[in-house]
Formats: sequence, C-alpha cells, structure tokens
Amino acid sequence: MAISLTESAADRIKNFLCARGQGIGLRLGVRKTGCSGFAYVINYADEVRPGDAVFEDRGVKVYVDPESLRLIDGTTVDFVKQGLNEAFRFRNPNVKGECGCGESFSV
Repeated sequence: MAISLTESAADRIKNFLCARGQGIGLRLGVRKTGCSGFAYVINYADEVRPGDAVFEDRGVKVYVDPESLRLIDGTTVDFVKQGLNEAFRFRNPNVKGECGCGESFSV
C-alpha cells in the first residue's frame, strides 16, 4: 500500500505548510459525490487520527483514512500549472471511469 508524490506536489505542499505555519502533512481522502461516485478530498493534516495510514514521500507525510485507502491505494499525487490554472492531479490505478468534467471517478 502506498501513496506517492511527484516533486512538484511535494514542493507545493511544503510551501503551503510553511506559509500556514502549522500542520504535520497532507490529508488525502475521498467522499461520495458527483456523477461517477467519488471525488478526492485534500486538506492539511493537523493530527493523526485513529486508523490513519501514514506514508512519507519526498519529505512530506500523507495521512489517509482506512475507507479512502482502499479506493486510492497506489495513487500518485501531482501538482500541475497550465497557464493561469494550477491544481493537484491524481493518477489512481484503481479508477475504472471518470465523469466528463474530471471531478469524480468510479472504481
């Protein structure tokens, strides 16, 4: 089981945490939503929650709850800039389909 980060994603997370002045890493999860079933949820991690899986990549800790982990195990998190737009992108090997807008996925 693993969650990995690209260098770009790790740098962005480190910069966000430094600017925020607190936090122990990144919290990654999923929620039921959208036309395809699930959407990614990304936030700061301020504490370790019971049952969290903890991964460390490129100097950043990533915290994932057990329910989300079964859907996103093996995912690589990237951070991309395209023109004026910038966003985290997810390469999840478990995805079987995505909605047309790219906001949700199914497994």
